[in-house]
Amino acid sequence: MDLSYLVRRLADQAVPEPGTGRLRLPTERDLGASLEVSRGSLREQLSMLEMLGFLDRTQGRGSYLQVPDAGFLRLYFDLSHQLGQLSQEQFGAAREMLEISVAEAAADRVTDDDVAELRGLVEEMVRAADAGDQEHALEADLAFHRRLFTVVDNPIFTLLRDGLAHVLRGAVVDRRRLAAEREPLDDGAPRPSDAVHFEVVDALAARDGAAAGAAMRRHFVVWRAATHS
Repeated sequence: MDLSYLVRRLADQAVPEPGTGRLRLPTERDLGASLEVSRGSLREQLSMLEMLGFLDRTQGRGSYLQVPDAGFLRLYFDLSHQLGQLSQEQFGAAREMLEISVAEAAADRVTDDDVAELRGLVEEMVRAADAGDQEHALEADLAFHRRLFTVVDNPIFTLLRDGLAHVLRGAVVDRRRLAAEREPLDDGAPRPSDAVHFEVVDALAARDGAAAGAAMRRHFVVWRAATHS
């Protein structure tokens, strides 16, 4: 039985549990009878769904249908990359298009507190990079981009961001290392690849979506210029 079909059938039979609202499934015996499959085959498929995050099964308490977290998408992206079905360049291009769209959308939703937090993360990134603490700079950089998705507050975008960020983390680490080696430093001025983040924040502070999208696009242009040989 196709897993997507099985999930739809399970959703039809799941019943909200009183008090918790969790979607409780019938017993394996009842499921097997209604789906017209053997218990052995059903258990194999339920185990697969549990591994993928669609089921929560606890001995003595029953089985519950649930929506998987970003781990499911991370697994898909990892395997697709490992098997050569999706390239690092495709992942990078998808991330770029997604982040530009999110920056544009964030301008309509951002608050003054959001702007202050985003600016603080960029300042933290710059201080850490100037001090040679590349790990701290990396984490501030990643936190800045996560925060933009929090502002937009679209779970679909967040799910995609989490999956892409996972598979691209190594590439981001390498790019920051290359930028630190190659970018010229003016006395007292941050590296261009870090400073460009301020342009995104300034556009958001002005509530200018077009400028925010353009600044994020420039962010990727600057990064490519700093890290491509």
